[in-house]
Amino acid sequence: MTTTAPQPDQILQIGLAFWSSKTLLSAVEMEVFTELARGPHDLDSLTGRLGLYPRSARDFLDALVALGFLDRHDGKYSNTPSRTISSTSITITDYFLDKHKPSYIGGILEMANRRLFGHWNKLTTALRTGQPQNEAHGDPDVFSTIYSDPQRLKGFLRAMTGISRGANITIASRFPWANYKSVADAGAAQGDLIVQVGLRNPHLSAVGFDLAEVAPIFEEYVEDHGLSSRVRFQPGNFFRDPLPKTDVIMMGHILHDWNLEEKRFLIRKAWEALPTGGALIVYDAMIDDNRSKNSFGLLMSLNMLIETPGGFDYTEADCMGWLEEAGFSQARVEHLSGLDSMAVGIK
Repeated sequence: MTTTAPQPDQILQIGLAFWSSKTLLSAVEMEVFTELARGPHDLDSLTGRLGLYPRSARDFLDALVALGFLDRHDGKYSNTPSRTISSTSITITDYFLDKHKPSYIGGILEMANRRLFGHWNKLTTALRTGQPQNEAHGDPDVFSTIYSDPQRLKGFLRAMTGISRGANITIASRFPWANYKSVADAGAAQGDLIVQVGLRNPHLSAVGFDLAEVAPIFEEYVEDHGLSSRVRFQPGNFFRDPLPKTDVIMMGHILHDWNLEEKRFLIRKAWEALPTGGALIVYDAMIDDNRSKNSFGLLMSLNMLIETPGGFDYTEADCMGWLEEAGFSQARVEHLSGLDSMAVGIK
């Protein structure tokens, strides 16, 4: 009887996964996929157009082939094979990583490259001290640090759009919007959630609620999508200022930024702002109740350890309990696209 000796493949793949990650992040930074969205290129042509050093070019591009982000046929590189989405043939990397397309989600990868990659190098320190390891240097108002630099703010808001786009589109089409007339997004960022909801539900009036520094970026995004007549910006701090009085309040990738008492405070504040019959929509990468399957949600919670003084991600059961505690009835959780789930509570 023969036995197969254990292999360390998974350990090595996970332990050295930053090799693959940084290769993809550098490709996004160098706009490889945006360049190839225009058409295939051979090695020499692509090397010149991207400004690659000849020694590194072939290995870099072939690594992207091996990782599944590029294709290579007859010596020419292109974005990955086509798929059919809504009767349109597209390439996956072309669809999501071409900066000129509205479906671009690379903003979150740009931020990961510029900020998070370095911060995560200090995870061990965070685990041993419980202290954030980002550029705020422990400042409890981490967002004031990020928002104080206009360029960094733009990048951060683009990143929020990138990581939220799939969930935003799903909420815009799946939630029973016909039952409501108005909606507010508390923590609106660039405005993609409110834009996706507005585009698919022309009967709604909408408000984006966020810190005043966000206003010009939000308003530009809304105008670019032709929604300025129905979507307005209301500046405010949701811990200090009243939330907009609308039929629905949304909080997308918001609750995980805050500690337990702050989470409960925001949910209660939404309940107080809503009319009878109004709805609160909360979504995040909610962890499975057994805390053993949704590795992304658990890793996102570690990211909150690095980024915030008290933030953490949570299970579906946790969120349901907070909604019911605040007074919401008919609470439910639904899986959205990809890694996110939404909890809905009715007042």
